[in-house]
Amino acid sequence: MTNNFQDFQKFGQVNVDTALKFFGDWNKGWQAIAAEITDYSKRAFEDGTATFEKLAAAKSVEQAFEIQASFAKRAYDDYIHQMTKIGSLYTNIAKDAYKPVEKAFQNGR
Repeated sequence: MTNNFQDFQKFGQVNVDTALKFFGDWNKGWQAIAAEITDYSKRAFEDGTATFEKLAAAKSVEQAFEIQASFAKRAYDDYIHQMTKIGSLYTNIAKDAYKPVEKAFQNGR
């Protein structure tokens, strides 16, 4: 009877440890995504502000068009790069968060 209780206690502790690891990894992943989004937003705002200043100082329509075209290309490229990076972070969150659960299932068999 004592062994059954100890086994049950051990099983409960393993589940608690697994859950804590899962939520810890999940939290770290979301913090990384939030930091990336914050950095991207800051960069985009600064680039937009700098472009507006350049546009205000443009001497001709052609120069303004060049400035705007350059800005649009940079903004698009940066956006695609950032979304790829964030997508990768989402994938890593899922993989890392699933590892303790997978391990628990393997140990349970």
